Amino acid sequence: MIKRERKRGFSLFSWARRRFLYAKGLVIALSLFSLLSLPYPVAAKSILLNDYRKGLSKQWEEKSFKGHTRYEVTQEGGEWFVQATSKASASGLYYRVTYDPKEYPFLAWRWKVKNILSKGDARKKDGDDYPARVYVVFSSFFFWNTKAINYIWANRLPAGQAVPNAFTSNAMMIALQSGPGRAGEWVEEKRNVLEDYRKLFGEDPPKVSAVAIMTDTDNTGEEATAWYGPIRILAELP
Repeated sequence: MIKRERKRGFSLFSWARRRFLYAKGLVIALSLFSLLSLPYPVAAKSILLNDYRKGLSKQWEEKSFKGHTRYEVTQEGGEWFVQATSKASASGLYYRVTYDPKEYPFLAWRWKVKNILSKGDARKKDGDDYPARVYVVFSSFFFWNTKAINYIWANRLPAGQAVPNAFTSNAMMIALQSGPGRAGEWVEEKRNVLEDYRKLFGEDPPKVSAVAIMTDTDNTGEEATAWYGPIRILAELP
């Protein structure tokens, strides 16, 4: 069962920022909100979060860390995408959706970047910026146990490698793409989130509480542009 969550306030996020300093890979933490939300039960093999044809769904909410990355819906070749433009800024869009990754283990999307960040490095705090990332947040009743997987278009970290976030080990960074080699090209991604979680954290995951996208350049002070296609949650791969 999947629950699409309605909006609440931002008080928890202010507290989250204090608790986790500047851990952008984790701070979209929704553990307490999931207890208060009303369910939208869905029975399907594939759940589309938003196709963008009518713009951004109201289910998307912004969290700003520094300034605002610009997110706008664009069209290319008859398909719709979110274009993200960051200029020394960091804000993300998150979509509250509660589901069991054992029932829906797969996540699929496509993305494209215009450029990578010359100073970006996933292993350093001052390099914790990415032209594109999609991440999944796993809720916990105890806030400090909330975890996240960040699927990143890395600047330097080799594709296929995973490292803890430079600010907190509760967020893991997996480089799906790396460097400028495929910049300007649409890339299809399909991940088994269940298996990724087990491999990264050594245990079965709790329920997912949010999926997010972010293009951020605040630490490096650079500029980046990326495009994100619709994100699908899948019970099985086609």
